[in-house]
Amino acid sequence: MILPFLAAHWLDLTTTLLGLAYILLEYRASRLMWAVGLAMQVLGVVLYYEKGLYADCGMEFYYIAMTVYGFLAWRSAQTKGAPDAPTRRERPVTRIPLRTAAVWSLLTLALWALIWWILATKTDSTVPVADSFTTALSMAGMWALARKYLEQWFIWIAVDAVTCALYFHKDIPFKASLYGLYVVIAVAGYLRWRRLMHEAATAARA
Repeated sequence: MILPFLAAHWLDLTTTLLGLAYILLEYRASRLMWAVGLAMQVLGVVLYYEKGLYADCGMEFYYIAMTVYGFLAWRSAQTKGAPDAPTRRERPVTRIPLRTAAVWSLLTLALWALIWWILATKTDSTVPVADSFTTALSMAGMWALARKYLEQWFIWIAVDAVTCALYFHKDIPFKASLYGLYVVIAVAGYLRWRRLMHEAATAARA
């Protein structure tokens, strides 16, 4: 009874375990999360295509590209020290500029409308509103994560809550449960990143 269930949901279970490792590494602001994320995203392409979540499936290709960008962005922080022996430090946690937030909000709304229309008119999706919402918002969230903006956690809280309900509806129970846990970890992650940002600002003033 258990083995057939696990065999039918092995992709769901595998990506769930990778996802749990990913968000815990994100909580710790560790660059290892990019490697774990890449494995999760490749398997996610197959999972979402099989389940008819076409926007989520296409989104994984964007995630893969942003994973490479994020890994490089987190490494390419400023250098300091003597010119002949500079030392590298990782990109610090910062707040998103208000103007940038406004632009990305408008772009996200436009993208949501576009993906919603595509799913509703060009595919057999049964959940075009929710699927397009999480896809559009996730694109903004992934970009904000790559830039290491503190507010990326607010984006993921919204995405995770909606995705949790959506995946239970689409019979992806392991990942649905994971996204419920994501909401809790995202709140903790926000508090941790905010503390890291304040500690870095204090050290810079010292």
